[in-house]
Amino acid sequence: MTFKLYQEVTLTRDLPEHQLKAGDITTLIDFVPHPEGGKEGCILEVFNAIGESIAVVVVPLSAIEALRADEILTVRSMAQPS
Repeated sequence: MTFKLYQEVTLTRDLPEHQLKAGDITTLIDFVPHPEGGKEGCILEVFNAIGESIAVVVVPLSAIEALRADEILTVRSMAQPS
């Protein structure tokens, strides 16, 4: 899949170190090469329900997918670290 800058995407895996879960919606803000020639990554900005930026994270492209028309948005409280 080809992603575009500033496209909203969803996480496909939990990121407990950032209190994020699979299914959370983020905004793709840049692409980054792997420093050792591995898989390409991307930089995501995460916003809360009222539009405030709460995190910027770097993940591999395999950790995101495009939003689909058959999905419904939902709200949850931030995950608490274990």
